[in-house]
Amino acid sequence: MTPFNTPARPAYTQWLAQLKTRFRAVQIKAAVAVNTELLQFYWALGADIAAQQAQAQWGSGFLAQLSQDLMREFPEVKGFSRRNLELVRRWYLYWISDAAIAKQAVSQLVAIPWGHNLTIVRMCPDPAQALFYVQQTQTHHWSRAVLTHQIEGGLWQRQGQALNNFAQTLPAPQSDLAAQLLKDPYVFDFLSLTPEHTERELEGALTEHITQFLLELGAGFAYMGRQVPLQVGEREFFLDLLFYHARLHCYVVVELKTVDFEPEFAGKLNFYLKAVDAQLRGPQDAPTIGLLLCKSKDRLVAEYALSDIHKPLGLASYELSHTLPEALRDQLPSIERLEAELDDL
Repeated sequence: MTPFNTPARPAYTQWLAQLKTRFRAVQIKAAVAVNTELLQFYWALGADIAAQQAQAQWGSGFLAQLSQDLMREFPEVKGFSRRNLELVRRWYLYWISDAAIAKQAVSQLVAIPWGHNLTIVRMCPDPAQALFYVQQTQTHHWSRAVLTHQIEGGLWQRQGQALNNFAQTLPAPQSDLAAQLLKDPYVFDFLSLTPEHTERELEGALTEHITQFLLELGAGFAYMGRQVPLQVGEREFFLDLLFYHARLHCYVVVELKTVDFEPEFAGKLNFYLKAVDAQLRGPQDAPTIGLLLCKSKDRLVAEYALSDIHKPLGLASYELSHTLPEALRDQLPSIERLEAELDDL
């Protein structure tokens, strides 16, 4: 047999890498298929349990007996515990409480893991809110910890709430999507800053923890830089934060203000957007969008200020919290560690 150290070896290595990639894709598809089949079974099981209890008037002892019989036949299946059967029943009844939403939701419920389903039902008071988190989980492939964090952070209430002029400055499909991507307020619960923090301290802390900042901004944002220089005439200007959004296909300039909104802030950001469009925007890029984050705002003053701005601009407030969501306490740095890092800035 010819030793396998011939010139064909690099080709074999490349083929082997491709083979491994294809097999991993099959594994993922198989796992998704198994999850879908299991949740479809759970949905039908929940319907059967609810119907049997209603029609035959079987009490709570029925679930204990059913669990015992199923676990005797399928001892390796953990999903047939009495507790899980009760969760299956509650899950089904939760969704059918709103028939219109249930009809829309079923195909999406079976596309996310069972644990995510239980988290959503447990934490959301009504199916309309729950469906929002089901769709967001499916779209962005959130882990259960991230899902819990988004629910605790009130994403449902904040999404699409930022004041903006997108309807007047962007075409309809782009304006609608851009409006939905912004929220108000933004909650930076991964930072520890004094009440008297400066804009530079806030900017530094956000970029120091850019992964958590991107999570709060939402899916699609790619970080491009901090204090990005722009030369206009004889002067040099600096953008606080620059991002590119993959779905909007445009640059996003984020300006930070640690004080209440003032009308001149919008004018300056409008100037920055014009400069980015002139110097950075490519032929395939959509118009650059600005996001102005302020400590707070008077809504009427802000509406007046945005009404005559010709570049797409959103305005939102931000909040700081010293309390981390319980689900993320083991995954994010401690307050003490953050304070130590900030001391080194």
